[in-house]
Amino acid sequence: MTMVQFNSNGGSASGYQAKPPAGRGPGLILIQEYWGLVPHITDLADRFAMAGYVTLAPDLYHGKTTKSPDDAGKMLMALNIAEAGRDMKGAADFLLHDTSVTSKRLGIVGFCMGGQLALYAGMEYPDAFAAVVDFYGIHPSVEIDPARVRVPVLGHFGKQDASVPEAAVRTLATAINDAGGSMEYHYYDAGHAFFNDTRPQVFSKRDAELAWTRTLEFLRRHVA
Repeated sequence: MTMVQFNSNGGSASGYQAKPPAGRGPGLILIQEYWGLVPHITDLADRFAMAGYVTLAPDLYHGKTTKSPDDAGKMLMALNIAEAGRDMKGAADFLLHDTSVTSKRLGIVGFCMGGQLALYAGMEYPDAFAAVVDFYGIHPSVEIDPARVRVPVLGHFGKQDASVPEAAVRTLATAINDAGGSMEYHYYDAGHAFFNDTRPQVFSKRDAELAWTRTLEFLRRHVA
């Protein structure tokens, strides 16, 4: 478990890398919520590593984090999507050249803002990513073209999450599937950020455990 540097946007970017106990395994990119690269995300990277994945969580805010929802919202809106995309691609290239990574392509998993960005990365860089897992993804500046989503997608959403309407998810999934792609999704009797165990007011242990099991099953099918 360590911070690493990788090439991106004509310079360098950083991220938190965690490796499995065996030292080798398929590769995974983990994308932050709008709070930044906070301990919850690095803990998740460690958890994915314990599940067998060489995991890298790029720092899309380049050192900035916050606990304030207002500040997090401002940081989300200030994010340059094209630059964030190149950061995700730079992180992917770094992993794909890491000799401890055994897969030819990577999985990418994101939460909240990161869920939408993971979907964007899967759309933009299908040569790097073999599968996308989107946890209640939302970002008003990230547009998804269903016809360009060619990698399998798994989505997790909360029935009580007003920020991600169920109708919008169904419309997106139908459009992706009709265009020849693949998006499966699950709805849980929970709200936004139900997977975040550092936020007891929204965390749902039962739903998080089920989503975790489904995520690992999905990744095992597609990332090898």
